[in-house]
Amino acid sequence: MASLKDMRNRIASVKATRKITKAMQMVAAAKLRRAQEAAQAARPYAERMATVLGSLASKVADKNGASPLLVGNGKDQVHLLIVMTAERGLCGGFNSNISKLARADAQRLIASGKTVKIMTVGRKGADNLRRDLGKNITERKDFQGVRQLNFGHAEGVANRVLEMFEAGEFDVATLYFSEFKSVIAQKPTALQLIPAKVDEESSEAAKSSAATAIHEYEPGEEEVLGFLLSRNISTQIFRGLLENAASEQGARMSAMDNATRNAGDMINKLTIKYNRQRQANITKELIEIISGAEAL
Repeated sequence: MASLKDMRNRIASVKATRKITKAMQMVAAAKLRRAQEAAQAARPYAERMATVLGSLASKVADKNGASPLLVGNGKDQVHLLIVMTAERGLCGGFNSNISKLARADAQRLIASGKTVKIMTVGRKGADNLRRDLGKNITERKDFQGVRQLNFGHAEGVANRVLEMFEAGEFDVATLYFSEFKSVIAQKPTALQLIPAKVDEESSEAAKSSAATAIHEYEPGEEEVLGFLLSRNISTQIFRGLLENAASEQGARMSAMDNATRNAGDMINKLTIKYNRQRQANITKELIEIISGAEAL
């Protein structure tokens, strides 16, 4: 049985841990609002981008010479999985849920005879996938030490993806990130980037609005579509980074709140156990004193 001194030390240790988890919870709460606003502000732009792509794709998709970013290169053998996670842990199941979705898709593709390459954006993604799919990780992008992610970071990742596609290193690219829903809900999401997956609803909406609005593109529709397809990759990656940032802070806030509560419960249990042990020691000493007095 632990001595009273050991129990006091353990109680003090848990109290110190509770202070740390409480502080991390408050920091995450302070960062969450700004990250949530940034993620929500990026959604309308990304949705409007999808609408414009749907409008242009409905006009040029049937033409010869369409961009490979839209129609693909005619093959479906090599898949690139872009897995975006956080640089740090202590955020509940945020990192593991994204890695779990990517791992399941990778194993399904491998089982069907496909070749899988993985690009990890964030240190935790590589750590989680190294055991099962370490040989498939071909690219790593870490932003450790970066306080605020911006469009330049997303553009750097997008440029590398485009270089690999132009070099014929893969046929299909899929982006994995966590869509922010609320503090307690983050949804792991897979989004196909190459070839661009045009939303059918956006295309239908574009066609239905064609009767009331006529758009003329200068330069031609093919040139505009080619530029937007490249821009769309950067936009979707940037949106994924912002969604991840908000999801990470929400998951960390929830995880640290649970950790703080658990630490409080453990302190209460240890305090009760300490008091009982202390009372038992006092009672034992009193019994020894009384027995010695009676013996005299």
